[in-house]
Amino acid sequence: QVQLVESGGGLVQVGGSLRLSCTDSGSIVSGNAIAWYRQPPEKQREFVARIARDGSALFADSVRNRFTASRDNAKKVVFLQMSSLRSEDTAVYYCNVPSPRNWNQVRASWGQGTQVTVIS
Repeated sequence: QVQLVESGGGLVQVGGSLRLSCTDSGSIVSGNAIAWYRQPPEKQREFVARIARDGSALFADSVRNRFTASRDNAKKVVFLQMSSLRSEDTAVYYCNVPSPRNWNQVRASWGQGTQVTVIS
């Protein structure tokens, strides 16, 4: 079964940067718009960003102007570049295929996610 795999998380200080990657073993990433989500501690999972197949991206208000997204369809990878990180960005980050009509609904199984911890 094809599964999405997130990586690149870690421990970073406030104001720092991290780049997350989303890949898979099939053609999910290269063939679809991909969205990033995150689940902060003791909170529900929330939408972070969506990148279309053409590379155009939209972001949640909470991360706009701090996060960027890019993709390499040939390499089947999507990136989330996170800068100016804040403590409230601490969460497990996931990627998935968003439903076209409701980005809070997804079409693939959830991966393991990657933990991002921002410390002061």
